[in-house]
Amino acid sequence: MNKTQVAQVVLESTAFDFDKPYSYAVPPQFSLRAGCRVVVPFGRGNSLRQGVVLEIEESNAENLKSICAVIDETPILNDEMLKLCVWLHENTFCTYFDAVRTVLPVGINLKTDETYAVLGDNNGLSDDENAVLTIIKTRSTITKSQILSNNPAHLAAINSLVKKGVIEPQNSLTRQVSEAKLKSARLTADEAQLSSFKLTQKQNEVVELLLKEGPLSIKEIAYFTGVSLSVVEALERKKVLETFQKDVYRTPYRFEGTGQATEINLTNEQNEAFCRIVQSQKEERQKPWLIYGITGSGKTQVYLKLVDYALEQGKGVIIMVPEISLTPQTIEIFGNRYGSKIAVFHSAMSMGQRMDEWRRVNSGEAVIAIGTRSAVFAPIKNLGLIIMDEEQEHTYKSESAPRFHARDVARFRAAYNRAGLVLASATPSLETFAAARAGFYNLATLKNRFGNAVLPEVITVDMRSQILNGNTSALSTELKNALTDTISKGKQAILLLNRRGHNTVISCSSCGEVVTCPNCSISMTYHSANNRLMCHYCGHSIPADSTCPKCSGKHLKFMGVGTQKVEQELEEIFENVSILRLDADTTAARNSFDEKLAAFSRGEYQIMLGTQMVAKGLNFPNVTLVGVLGIDSAMYSEDFRSFERTFSLLTQVVGRAGRGNDKGTAIIQTLHPEANVIRLAAAQDYEAFYGEEILTRKLMIYPPYCDIVLVGTSAATRENAAQAIGNVFDNIKNLLSNGYEDIKLVILGPAPAMVSRINNRYRYRMIIKTKNSKKFREMLHKAVNVKKSSDTSVFVDINPESII
Repeated sequence: MNKTQVAQVVLESTAFDFDKPYSYAVPPQFSLRAGCRVVVPFGRGNSLRQGVVLEIEESNAENLKSICAVIDETPILNDEMLKLCVWLHENTFCTYFDAVRTVLPVGINLKTDETYAVLGDNNGLSDDENAVLTIIKTRSTITKSQILSNNPAHLAAINSLVKKGVIEPQNSLTRQVSEAKLKSARLTADEAQLSSFKLTQKQNEVVELLLKEGPLSIKEIAYFTGVSLSVVEALERKKVLETFQKDVYRTPYRFEGTGQATEINLTNEQNEAFCRIVQSQKEERQKPWLIYGITGSGKTQVYLKLVDYALEQGKGVIIMVPEISLTPQTIEIFGNRYGSKIAVFHSAMSMGQRMDEWRRVNSGEAVIAIGTRSAVFAPIKNLGLIIMDEEQEHTYKSESAPRFHARDVARFRAAYNRAGLVLASATPSLETFAAARAGFYNLATLKNRFGNAVLPEVITVDMRSQILNGNTSALSTELKNALTDTISKGKQAILLLNRRGHNTVISCSSCGEVVTCPNCSISMTYHSANNRLMCHYCGHSIPADSTCPKCSGKHLKFMGVGTQKVEQELEEIFENVSILRLDADTTAARNSFDEKLAAFSRGEYQIMLGTQMVAKGLNFPNVTLVGVLGIDSAMYSEDFRSFERTFSLLTQVVGRAGRGNDKGTAIIQTLHPEANVIRLAAAQDYEAFYGEEILTRKLMIYPPYCDIVLVGTSAATRENAAQAIGNVFDNIKNLLSNGYEDIKLVILGPAPAMVSRINNRYRYRMIIKTKNSKKFREMLHKAVNVKKSSDTSVFVDINPESII
């Protein structure tokens, strides 16, 4: 029996329970390779679905369905990215196609829809059916989603027409964003042949321009010669030139850099770190590196030197930053040095821009990828170095499927490519620092600030004494005086308050009712900018009113402090001072954050007030004062990482002061000045904090002494969510007695989640402390495969950033 080619295909829109590679015969007319997208029939109805080929093998298998169409001429995923998709599936409990969608840029993904072929006439049809039939006849390529977007009520008419046999549905695939093209022209005749053509004066001008400049766009030809399109078309008919579609990249940034890098002068401490990292890259099996350096120690200088070295070796580089807020300054530094060699990736870019940056990297035009978490998937050729700045930040962890940590993906890619991996921070995560202490990572330490900069003086203000002295303002007397002094000297200040809005709690003095969101079990926040109460979880908002929704009393109290209220207080105290507020409300528009930061850098604002986006990585030499407001709520949240996050946030924001030639000051306002975490952050003593916190983690059995696995359910009813999590719990108990007896674990729960309802969906959770082994994941895959109602979903999050 002759063997045939069989492709193992993973499919979109497949439930997790049935997510696996499916076998399809490859028709002989198709030239197919692993990593290409295909269209295949699936299920009893043979509905067409998009899939990706994981591998192709020779097989004697019979009665296989055949692939209907091949979407990509060349693989869109190489061997590394295919293996990464499988790794994501196995390690993050996502479907294969969730992994594929994550690895590829959003704009390049294809959308499955229906178009319709007209088979019958309009005899005996209702008015709605006639209206739909007319639309389809008028626009033969119109899709189901386009029809319904204009009138959702047409769904019944579409189904009725299909049932009557008047129209027949046909599957279609459309790209969400098309590639940008520019019509251009190039000569097809050489100079010797051109003399044989009889050309007009305008045609000669075009030919002379193309001889001098080479291929040009039609717009450029018109601009430099003033001719119309008809002149170019006449030359094409004479076979003097040909027109073609040239790829155009929608690049979001323009760089001044020419790629001619100036020499970087490192301190002895920086140079030692650089030399040790370079030397280790010559080893067969490289360990990841942790650069542990205080704020302002010049870690970026070491990055630049490492990138220079990688480029000299013909290698590509990925550089990650945790927040979009850090991207503009990072891009400016690297863009001015490396020019068009860099590509940028972050969620604030349009789909077209993200797709085009991916294309630039995939073609090898760009060799340095810079961006947030998604940059870790950039298809860099010959990857030699991955740098992860501020590696401890929670934003590196995805909160939706696939629930990956960028650090884990970076480790996978570094191992596959035998590339260097550099993690860096002034406040590394406890897990990373413990790994470095244990010798699993190499450690390089930078103990001194770069240049003339010194660590700022830190003042802790007890807000309890401020209240006793009659100061009910969000700003202490010390901070007000320091702001006045800073502004008078022509310097700038940064204020951190990690709560947006005006008031954070609204309650009734008569009945005690707290105004909560009708869709979520969370209180509403008052926003003075639009005079509305808003939910920060689902976005629900209502006009602000003084009437209690429960007892109809007129005694609502607006309590708590957000960035809008502090902005109002600052404007009242400092009348002629420019104040910049940076939070999710003021930076919603595209590029607004970049523009506001640039304005602050130019000195157009004296005070910058914001949430945690102003706390990390920013470098403004003219900032000599930092104020921290309302840190206590973060310190005493019910998450085991609360002290670690508070220490990191305080250390990072304090480090924004005094980065130039002038000494800086940081003022921390707190109701608990005696707290060790505040005292140690003020002293910038990470190692002492680590020594205390690691003992607590060991005593309570938390990472790095175990892995935390969060199993959650979500459903439209509380009963369905509770039943699903209970079924998972029962499955785990049964499996531990049947084949998985050697797995040791501790289970907390099941119980309702801390925020038990979001957007009218009830949430339950279960926390497992264990070792994240292959056998444990195998058991958990079986355990979460439970019978559940159609409105219920189950998810798994391994080592989540928060267990609240």
